[in-house]
Amino acid sequence: MKSKPDSKTPILVWDLPVRVFHWLMVGCFAVAWVSAESERWRLLHVTMGYTMAALVAFRIIWGLIGTRHARFAGFVRGPRAVARYVASMLRGRPEASVGHNPAGAWAIVALLVLTGVTGATGWAADAWANHWPEEAHEVAAHALLTLVIVHVAGVAVGSWLHRENLVRSMFTGRKAGAPTQAIGRSWRPVGLLVLAAVLGFWWLQWTQAPVATTPHAASKSADDD
Repeated sequence: MKSKPDSKTPILVWDLPVRVFHWLMVGCFAVAWVSAESERWRLLHVTMGYTMAALVAFRIIWGLIGTRHARFAGFVRGPRAVARYVASMLRGRPEASVGHNPAGAWAIVALLVLTGVTGATGWAADAWANHWPEEAHEVAAHALLTLVIVHVAGVAVGSWLHRENLVRSMFTGRKAGAPTQAIGRSWRPVGLLVLAAVLGFWWLQWTQAPVATTPHAASKSADDD
């Protein structure tokens, strides 16, 4: 029996590139935040930061040429749509949205912008002998953390109000919707290419990292001289 056009069934909404991007960003931000204050893990922190900046660049491109629910034109809405959606949430009857909801869309754009700013100020702090980029980098990082917390809270509230597991959908790529709202393919090769590029960059960073010299080894070398 064929499904009715308006029936709600599990459909493919998030392509693999979007899902790979999302979870790489989650992991990179967590590692970058934990390693931020440690000189010992500075290379790890910098590697995660550059990875996030590259991922943002990819997401911008994919937001222009990707699948229907990945494109900015497909989910970014104006202030009125955002206000209407927030009002529907406050009433406990949020408007249904197969892709990103209007409020979540603005949060995603803000996350992309803040990640870019954080990465740029981090690079400037390394490249310039000036104190202000370091302070700007720290401010941007804290603002990014705040927005991440707000985003996670929004996902939790949205999952509860919509009666659907939004986190699980970002793993499986599937949400409840009409068959006509599904994307045609997951674009697996592109997602795997993004993952391979990131892993390759990490491998290069690891293999080219300077070898740490222990105090004992440094003392022995000095004695030999």
